Amino acid sequence: MTQNIPEIQITRKLRATRLRLRVEPTQIKLTVPQFCTQRQIQEFLKQSEQWMIETWQKQQEKAGQRDKSLPAELKLFNLEQPLKVIYKTQKNSFILDEQNHQLYISDRQPEQYVKSFVIAYAKQYLPVFLQQLSLEIGLCYGECTIRQPKTRWGSCSAKHDIMLNSGLVLFPQEITRYVAVHELAHTKHFDHSPHFWVEVEKHDVNFQLHRKTLKNSPMPWWWTNV
Repeated sequence: MTQNIPEIQITRKLRATRLRLRVEPTQIKLTVPQFCTQRQIQEFLKQSEQWMIETWQKQQEKAGQRDKSLPAELKLFNLEQPLKVIYKTQKNSFILDEQNHQLYISDRQPEQYVKSFVIAYAKQYLPVFLQQLSLEIGLCYGECTIRQPKTRWGSCSAKHDIMLNSGLVLFPQEITRYVAVHELAHTKHFDHSPHFWVEVEKHDVNFQLHRKTLKNSPMPWWWTNV
């Protein structure tokens, strides 16, 4: 699953002789020849993915759509109330006070340490969340890894090993759950066929809304730039 870009608007044109990708500040457009196959489109998008992500992020920064302030609180997928973030001089990069819902971040490199905390939190809680969901919906997987890829929210290998992006803990739980359902569904259908989406909908009736929210929610600057 790709991340950080809006839905790509695909337009078929009779006179088009090649696939043409345009990244604009508010949208991404792909013009394709009339008889271009879905497989050719997917292959083209896969090859252009890294360029598309980087260009989109540069466009967002140019447009000044990103707030460069550090977060005063962190809303995490499995907490009912957000963590209050306090920046102070301290030896540790971060200290989590769960009882009082407070997170202390060292003021030496605060943006880097906020990200470090999110990664550590994700590694602790996302595998547990995936395991519980797997039992709940009856779809088994191999191993679970938590990483920070720039272009993927998650992936499922041919061996049914699942990777989840640690940035998912920054979303509401229903969005995180959708990504987990999406990858678990790949253990049954290793493609994006109609059967795959039927399986996803079986476990997340609002998956289309969740998918749209995920694609249209930019990550904070301290996550993408550090």
